[in-house]
Amino acid sequence: MSSPAKAKAPRSGASKPGVQGGRLLRYVDALREAVTQEMERDERVFVLGLDVDDHKGIQGSTLGLQAKFGDQRVFNTPLSEDAMTGVAIGAAIAGMRPIHVHIRMDFLMLCMNQIVNMASKMHYMYGGTVSVPLVVRSMIGKSWGQGAQHSQGLYSMFMHVPGLKVVAPSNAHDAKGCLIAAIRDDNPVIFVEHRLLYSTEAYVDEAPYTVEFGKARIAKAGDDITLVGVSNMVIECLRAQELLAEVGIAAEVIDPISLVPLDMATILTSARRTGRVLVVDNAWTNCGASAEILARIVEETSGGTGKPITMRRMGFAPTTCPTTPALEQAFYPNPATIAAAVHAMVNPKAPAWSPAPERAELAYQRQFRGPF
Repeated sequence: MSSPAKAKAPRSGASKPGVQGGRLLRYVDALREAVTQEMERDERVFVLGLDVDDHKGIQGSTLGLQAKFGDQRVFNTPLSEDAMTGVAIGAAIAGMRPIHVHIRMDFLMLCMNQIVNMASKMHYMYGGTVSVPLVVRSMIGKSWGQGAQHSQGLYSMFMHVPGLKVVAPSNAHDAKGCLIAAIRDDNPVIFVEHRLLYSTEAYVDEAPYTVEFGKARIAKAGDDITLVGVSNMVIECLRAQELLAEVGIAAEVIDPISLVPLDMATILTSARRTGRVLVVDNAWTNCGASAEILARIVEETSGGTGKPITMRRMGFAPTTCPTTPALEQAFYPNPATIAAAVHAMVNPKAPAWSPAPERAELAYQRQFRGPF
């Protein structure tokens, strides 16, 4: 592994998803490009994790990195998440900038002590003399029936802990910018990647740039209700917004991008204007990101003179993640169930309405080809 070296001056750029200021690039390729550019810029950056040197390279996100940078900067690790996270934390304290790839977020349960009791607290415990610039990459979400132990979205556990940043970009543009920002950050960052986003495309600048944490984006403007989607649920909400527009409902879709820090100002401004909020999460609703967002809205708006805000949340059904497609359909929110919930909130006295079930299927879901 290279000894610590000073980084070259960081570069930045500006672009937005859907703005043709760059090339169309897949989410997974944007992740790989971000890592490549940061490894070229800063010799302290290295990648470790299970199968990062595999011939498919974590669905392509680490493909070719070892050949380019060598096995001292990109290397496979044994099935010992706790120990290897300790190695990554030690390297970060020593001045390196590790990117630790855990593949699935479920596996982070095997190194909770290292992340929650070590990485998050060292800067505080040592009076600011120690930094832990560690990026922890992990996948969440369903795909081809991975079921109870490989489909969970457990990021709210890390949202609870001071000292950790948690980001969940929903598109290729933000994936690249957020990952570069995470690598350059002096704090440990939990980087959340929904597996169904990997094949989706967005316009991405070729030059390195950062996406600021704690600044949400209004993905679609609307006046009737505020939809807040987390990670892949931004895509589901945008599709629901299209279905709702056909029946005269204009939904505003907000992408938080980062969960810690969380841009509540943008969400609150929208909520106060529309008077209705639906938060759609990639996890269980109990004690989750959706609960936190709605609780903060209540705290900021209760007792005020403005109009009352109608609120609801959606997420996993309150049971273990299933494997069969029929049960998955009932377990996860989709554009049809989101649209139906919005219709009921906007028109509480109208008959129940829901779009045809087949319209809930998204193009990227049809393109998904299964496991890596």
